[in-house]
Amino acid sequence: MIIRKLFKFENAHIVRGCSTVKCRSSLHGHSYKVEPLFESNFLDNGQMIYDFGLMKQNMKDLVESFDHAITLWSQDEPEYLQDMKKHSARWVELPVSPSAEQFSRVIFLMIERLLALTSTVNGEKEVQLHSVIVHETATGYAQCFKEDAHNENMGVIALDTIYFSEAVCHDFHDSELFEKMKRKEKFVNPESV
Repeated sequence: MIIRKLFKFENAHIVRGCSTVKCRSSLHGHSYKVEPLFESNFLDNGQMIYDFGLMKQNMKDLVESFDHAITLWSQDEPEYLQDMKKHSARWVELPVSPSAEQFSRVIFLMIERLLALTSTVNGEKEVQLHSVIVHETATGYAQCFKEDAHNENMGVIALDTIYFSEAVCHDFHDSELFEKMKRKEKFVNPESV
């Protein structure tokens, strides 16, 4: 069985090297919708694969880290990166260009790591991240599966090459959330949310 949770965020970016002149040369934004899909052959004590309420914790913080932020590609011009960080309190720097395809890969890897580090307490079993869909517009989306997230032909994404501004980290319920994930520290789901 597959379940999905819908998250939303507003974000600005430039996608260097793409075919569309406006997208590669002008800062612009989108109202993103992100759908992580989870699968399991088992149900928990509440007859669910994974309680949606649990997704409103750290998982939501990770996706919403992009909200009202500018996403930067670490290989862009140094002056541009410095200016954006100087003039925007909320920014995210990625080792890949912030296209919908790469957003889906980044978010897949973050949720996959969080899920692997999280101990469950309500009978959840063998819950896996099936895919992540990132809707960039009303008519276009990218869907990432595990093989895409780990495909070096699409660019290497290591969590320790993703950087969140201080303002973004401050908005996490646990300001050390992403650093703990990088260190592979364990998380335990609460019994009640």
